[in-house]
Amino acid sequence: MARTPPASTPAAPGLGARAFVWLQYLLPQHLLSRGVYWLTRRRARWFKNALIGSFLRGFKPDMSDALQPDALVYPSFNEFFTRVLRPDARPLAGGERCIVSPVDGTVSEAGALDGNRILQAKGRDYSLQELLAGQDALCARLAGGRFATIYLAPYNYHRIHMPVAGTLREAWLVPGRLFSVNTATAAQVPRLFARNERVVCVFDSPAGPFVVVLVGALFVGSMTTVWHGQVTPARGPRRVQRLQPMAAAPALQQPRGAELGWFNMGSTVVVLMPPGMAHWVPGLAAGRVVRMGQQIGELEPSRAP
Repeated sequence: MARTPPASTPAAPGLGARAFVWLQYLLPQHLLSRGVYWLTRRRARWFKNALIGSFLRGFKPDMSDALQPDALVYPSFNEFFTRVLRPDARPLAGGERCIVSPVDGTVSEAGALDGNRILQAKGRDYSLQELLAGQDALCARLAGGRFATIYLAPYNYHRIHMPVAGTLREAWLVPGRLFSVNTATAAQVPRLFARNERVVCVFDSPAGPFVVVLVGALFVGSMTTVWHGQVTPARGPRRVQRLQPMAAAPALQQPRGAELGWFNMGSTVVVLMPPGMAHWVPGLAAGRVVRMGQQIGELEPSRAP
């Protein structure tokens, strides 16, 4: 079974963790991420097997629920890392009112928005406007609603799914830094999730609008959605980019649990819902380990489809 962190509030970062965070301010984050992007797509058997073997020894991911459990069969490290699970590996909890976790991971924070402020870690928060790159009308709809931030560790399954049924309204890429998104960094870097590169996906549903934000991180050189394909920031001017669906994209309307994308290395997902639309299950808080398909909340009866 894959390793899982303890469900407890983390202690204050030690000297080594603080040094790692400060080093990230000095690193050429995007250059390193482009290098990792290139390396993880090499198909020379000896090289990709060495990368995969090293990862297996270091992180011990659970391969038993993968569609292809033999890690060395994958043509590249990235294809191993973004592996598909067996169809029966993540059954969906409950009925249509049930909100399911979109990913395997560990809750960083979850709860109610304080107006337009989102809790990042104890003593740190950031605004909806920063996270969503403006979008004042959308921010006004979400203010005072619910949020859940879920961190995907390297050993986790890295595909992202629909927490409830919805129709993609729009999506955009927000350029930014590529800090690590682990617990130590979240505790120390102000406005971390609003500073890192991210893909914002806005959905409409019978219960109301909701947002899923894919947050990039150190060594995450690209993210992929099923509608837009691989989203890799251009090396030119760094500005917010609207993402257009590909000609061969699947339907914009997707059921609960459907795949919406994946990280090409590990990172974080933020789910946002407006006030009155939903509530989270008791105990959904920092340190809670979740799996894709597990119930994390429920639509209010007045908003249920």
